[in-house]
Amino acid sequence: MYHEICKKMIIFLLNVNNINGDFMNNDFLSNVSLTTSLSENINLFKQIFSNDFAFITREFQNKHLNSVKFCILYFKGMVDTELLNEHVIEPILLGNLENFSLNLIDELQYKIIVSSDITPSNDFQTIIDSMIYGDTILLVDGYDEALIINSKSWPSRSIDEPESAQVVRGPREGFVESILTNISLVRRRIKNPNLKFKCKELGVQTHTKICIAYIEGVADENILSELEKRLDQIEIDGILDSGYIQEFIKDAPYSPFETVGANERPDIVAGKLLEGRIAVFVDGSPFVLTVPYIMIEYFQANEDYYNNFLFASFNRIIRAASGLLSISIPGLYLAIAAYHQEMLPTSLLISISAARQNVPFPTVVSIFAMLTIFDIVREVGTRIPTPIGQAINIVGALVLGEAAADANLVSAPVIIITAFTGMTKLLNPNLLGAIIILRTLLLFASAFLGIYGFILGYLAIVLHMMSLRSFGVPYMLNTTSIKEQTAKDAWIRAPWWIMSLRPKLIGKKNLLRQPLKKDKRK
Repeated sequence: MYHEICKKMIIFLLNVNNINGDFMNNDFLSNVSLTTSLSENINLFKQIFSNDFAFITREFQNKHLNSVKFCILYFKGMVDTELLNEHVIEPILLGNLENFSLNLIDELQYKIIVSSDITPSNDFQTIIDSMIYGDTILLVDGYDEALIINSKSWPSRSIDEPESAQVVRGPREGFVESILTNISLVRRRIKNPNLKFKCKELGVQTHTKICIAYIEGVADENILSELEKRLDQIEIDGILDSGYIQEFIKDAPYSPFETVGANERPDIVAGKLLEGRIAVFVDGSPFVLTVPYIMIEYFQANEDYYNNFLFASFNRIIRAASGLLSISIPGLYLAIAAYHQEMLPTSLLISISAARQNVPFPTVVSIFAMLTIFDIVREVGTRIPTPIGQAINIVGALVLGEAAADANLVSAPVIIITAFTGMTKLLNPNLLGAIIILRTLLLFASAFLGIYGFILGYLAIVLHMMSLRSFGVPYMLNTTSIKEQTAKDAWIRAPWWIMSLRPKLIGKKNLLRQPLKKDKRK
């Protein structure tokens, strides 16, 4: 009786106030349940999804059992209608249900409907959520229980190489927006029953499905529990991409450095899981989050592990040096050129002085203006179609740089500094935001205090990085150690046959990756 009263109250509120969206979040929803009347159940669903053209109801009867009516409910465009016709509607229409020996719901589930995934439920919230997610609901007259039939089939992007992480050698697959597809891409690489997935929903309005992936026996339970705790504390109306979650769960939210990784390549995520990290999949996002995330990961690439270790180590050192130079070059040039000219060779000093003789602006203004223009050109090239963007990047940089030099707005050395800084910056796209912020800070520190400001700024950055933690793991892990095992996959990449241990503190529960041995190969 109580459930009936609640249901009628909700229908009344819907008719009077037309608050269908609010109804889905109302506490009354947990108190509503199906009744044994098929017509009442259908009317309830129609009230909830009124004015929704995609909501479909299909009533029908079995030719041998005219006393019972059936109805399927689904959203057009989210289900496989051919599957519904052939494996749900047709078997029920033509099947012999006249002398069923079991409960009719059980009869349909076990003997009639042809589907690999059928779940009976009388929980109204579960039924609503399942239908919105692409399942079909089967209602039977005379029963207060529904069958949830897996019939998901919505348009999705094909699996292809991600544009943000293209490689010369390695797998060409990338994550897509479907969480089920993304999970399968990782499962295919780690064929291990210890690979676990814990799923939950976030977002009051969107009910976005997320999955936590980890390898049991390798991942640290303390990190796992901390991650679940932070996820449970998220209260927001909607989650549209993994970037929402990344900001909520990161350590030091005001730091320019990321303490939560994001990647759209299955091979990289699988490799991180094997090292003891934990991944977070978000439905609707091709970027998978990984924790913990430490500084050295900015300079690691998946190709490092597919190419010869000597070549991979050389490339990694170049990326690390480029990250350092992209932050340092503008501030260091400004400090020396404006305050400490005695550090330059006489011929170079004369050349720089002659180049900026007719420039009306101070060096700091010229550098800051050119770096800003370079970032504008880069952003324009990113936001427009790729072929046009590449042309604008090249032509825009050449034309603007040459015009600025010819007009004596900036000196030639400033253009060289800007171009070199821009090239080194693009080698580390994941570090781009931090580079722009830190480069600007060092530039202004050098403008006020010269080389002393530059050094103090660098010390502040290093101290800040040393103080950071990612889920309890030091951010600078392995970057300052020269011990044999910790240095094997930091600034260089050692051969696979001697990388016997997983990263310290991340895979500490099971550090051994392969039997310890000293290789004697010649």
